[in-house]
Amino acid sequence: MTKGLPDAPPGAASSQATAAAAPSAAMPDAGTSGQSTPEPSTPEPGAPEPGAPAPRRPAAPSPATGHRPAEEDWEPFGPALFQDESTRALSRVGVVDVGSNSVRMVVFDGAARSPAYFYNEKIMCGLGKGLVETGRLNPEGRRRALVALRRFALLARGMGVEPLTVVATAATREAEDGPEFQEEILRETGLRLHVIDGDEEARLSAQGVLLGWPDAKGLVCDIGGNSMELARIGDGKVGKRVSTPLGPFRLTQLPGGPKKRKDHIDRILKDVGRTIRSTGERIYLVGGSWRVIARLDMERRNYPLLVLHEYRMKPDALLDTLDWIAASDPAVLRARTGTSAERMELVPIACEVLRELIRVLKPREIDVSAYGIREGLLYEQMPERLRARDPLIEAARMTEHSQARVPGFGKKLFEFLMPLFQGTAHQRLRLIKTACLLHDTTWRAHPDYRAEACFDNATRANLGGLDHQGRVFLGLALLHRYKNSRSGNRMTPLFRLLSDEDIRQAEVLGKAMRFGAMFSAADPARAGRLVWQPKKKTLGLELTEEGEGLFGEVSQARFASLAVALKAQARVTGPKAPKPKAPRGRAAGAATE
Repeated sequence: MTKGLPDAPPGAASSQATAAAAPSAAMPDAGTSGQSTPEPSTPEPGAPEPGAPAPRRPAAPSPATGHRPAEEDWEPFGPALFQDESTRALSRVGVVDVGSNSVRMVVFDGAARSPAYFYNEKIMCGLGKGLVETGRLNPEGRRRALVALRRFALLARGMGVEPLTVVATAATREAEDGPEFQEEILRETGLRLHVIDGDEEARLSAQGVLLGWPDAKGLVCDIGGNSMELARIGDGKVGKRVSTPLGPFRLTQLPGGPKKRKDHIDRILKDVGRTIRSTGERIYLVGGSWRVIARLDMERRNYPLLVLHEYRMKPDALLDTLDWIAASDPAVLRARTGTSAERMELVPIACEVLRELIRVLKPREIDVSAYGIREGLLYEQMPERLRARDPLIEAARMTEHSQARVPGFGKKLFEFLMPLFQGTAHQRLRLIKTACLLHDTTWRAHPDYRAEACFDNATRANLGGLDHQGRVFLGLALLHRYKNSRSGNRMTPLFRLLSDEDIRQAEVLGKAMRFGAMFSAADPARAGRLVWQPKKKTLGLELTEEGEGLFGEVSQARFASLAVALKAQARVTGPKAPKPKAPRGRAAGAATE
């Protein structure tokens, strides 16, 4: 039986590489001779895409430094990756995960570091149900899986995504009829089913976490129907890993009742602790059963932001949730969270495993990753320079490129506003950069709802590299880009995830974007220069000759509103500089944008 995926290109993270080996229109051809195909050369930074109009003019001088930056100087973010031909080769990649419980097809779209889900379909087949007793795949599950895979092959053909990368995990690798199932799938659908071993499954799941969480450090714990894999990650690498027989399907068939099951789980996890050397660190949970438990934790806590990725839990609070789940009616929990009956059936056993995981490994925090083995397969195909990039920034760039009225203006806005944020920490700076890139991407929404649309997009979008506090900060800043006041709206409960100071800073950023975006339609740096003196509490604007004509009543009101948010005195200089008018409600700063 196949233990890994064939023909890994040199330099891959493992000798058992995945779909990078299979030539396809959707991915670079890694070749089969042991030598990878040379990648196309990277275009000059700032070069237009083929067929795109030439740039209208060079980049403007930075108001923060006074020099004219090249594209590659926009550190730490670098030039846009979607302009790289070798990166665009990954623009659409299809993968199928044939698990013990579910069979899922995902097609990723967009040459950005953060995955965009072009298509996503899951069937709860239950291939591994009864495997311990019979040694064979569940007959009904096998039939349903075949039907699903036949459909997925046809869908992929219609989308122009061929061949699909198809991997199977614990149930297929352990069943005595697993090879027969592989042959049937190939014969009936044309799909080649790669059966990976537990070590490879752990590695790919860990890579999925790194795709959406580049700075993740700790243990990845991926629970499936028939197995549970753990892997150590840190510094962008996957380290020691281990596969265990702690999947809920398998544990339900263990004789002896709850006490025997607890002792069994405990013994295995103690061996895992000695092997993987857990030191009370962070655990990243991957897998459908874990996600249901996390969603129930949100329900119990009345948590306001129902986004599972990067949801964080403390061990003691999570143990309280496990007690609450055990004492609750599963039908009621299903109704409150929209969980399927097939998934909820496994949750009580998964809770038992998680309880022992906390007790034995003693993590300091438990976090949820929405990314796992399927995203790990995508990560496997990325060139190293793409892996090293910030998924949040790359996703924002792609969004601006495809949805903004003036793609590229976000960078100019960022440069113009930088004097307000000198000395800002890197993590906050990347949120400021992201906000500037996204500031105009909801312009097609009705003007009365743009603020809400911005907030919803930021807080609920499928973005990697963004924690929940970061989502709300970004959403609030974008809300203030379109609206002075945040009072009396449905988003208010989410603000409690931020400190008062974070709320103030988000408002400042939003009002700064609100001014800069209206000040000039081409480049605000050509119209003027911001001068921020925090000790003197003075906000200055040095107008150019062009800027004097652009600094009209709306611009004046918005500049004054920014000064109020900074609790500063506004000063405008220039040959004929007007005095900024104080904001007087909606009319003073209103304009159709």
